[in-house]
Amino acid sequence: MPDNIIKITVSTDENHVPTEIVWSADGEDSTERTAKAMSLAMWDETDGRLMNMDLWTKNMSVEEMRHFVCQTMMTLADTFERSTSDKPHAEALRGFTRELAKRIGVMKDDDSAEIKKADSSPQ
Repeated sequence: MPDNIIKITVSTDENHVPTEIVWSADGEDSTERTAKAMSLAMWDETDGRLMNMDLWTKNMSVEEMRHFVCQTMMTLADTFERSTSDKPHAEALRGFTRELAKRIGVMKDDDSAEIKKADSSPQ
């Protein structure tokens, strides 16, 4: 089976703060894309624990980070359900995330839809 390559390049300033995150992956659309934040999590089979790397650029707004975190949590709930078939606990995680999203302004109380996209216009 052929290998697939995911490439992530992080540019930093003189203080090692990320200024740009660029990534690409093998496939039909292997175009480089930029991102303001990333959260990479891998399970260390040997140590039986999580290894993670969370990075965000210095131009990412607090509002965008709120959206990023809530959308990441919703994705984790989906992953949890697909990998364990434990729908009740995946729904509990989604419910918690919706409540958090309401509290931090990512979702309005009357929103029944998914968590809205962040407004990335300058603040």
